[in-house]
Amino acid sequence: MKTSDYIAFITDRLPKGYVFTYADFTTEVNKKEAVIKALNRMTKSGKIAKLGKGKYYKPENTPFGKLQPNQAQVVKDLLEDNGKITGYLTGYSIYNQLGLTTQLSNTIQLGKNEIRPSFKREQYTISFIKQKNTITKENIPLLQLLDAIRYIKKIPDSNIESSCRRLLIIIQNLTNKDKRTLVRLALKYPPATKALLGALLDELKEDLFTGSLQKSLNPITKYKLAGVNKVFASAEKWNIR
Repeated sequence: MKTSDYIAFITDRLPKGYVFTYADFTTEVNKKEAVIKALNRMTKSGKIAKLGKGKYYKPENTPFGKLQPNQAQVVKDLLEDNGKITGYLTGYSIYNQLGLTTQLSNTIQLGKNEIRPSFKREQYTISFIKQKNTITKENIPLLQLLDAIRYIKKIPDSNIESSCRRLLIIIQNLTNKDKRTLVRLALKYPPATKALLGALLDELKEDLFTGSLQKSLNPITKYKLAGVNKVFASAEKWNIR
């Protein structure tokens, strides 16, 4: 089978919005230049679209134009390395999914153990948040939740009071196992994050989980989070003002 025919055969079977590179084909077709030329011809013909240098996707056409791939596809090369999870979507990328804001952003934030400077990828700005915990598939939803607590002041089109009310609902629906894990992971977060999580858990009458959080905090440090005292009776206990 000719290289161009092989590329067309494979791309026809890819789902809409799937991001790929020439390297996805070189195991079958060991001709890098021929693969790249075939992909570029398909891009010019409109069968596939280019996301960035060396990155292509199969677009979904709508009456409003071509849909971009979802954010996880745009940065998937930054989330895994040889099948091992090395990062996760967080911040602006998941506030909407958590119901904390209705806004969407062209900034894609990633949590990683090793971070790098921000950079552009087509219309997106890719930025990074340092994560001190080991990242696993199982704990990613909890890390995303802790990141939302940590950056609660930066959630767009929202305020601390409304965000706290939404976070209460999310945490209330966690299993006891996940609540314990949430607290364990929080111990590697800044003090203000631990204090707010403690207040959230106290409000839910989950003081069984808050002991380690309380012990990890300096009892004389104050945390400025305006609006929390309107939601939590225990805000003062956690030195939140």
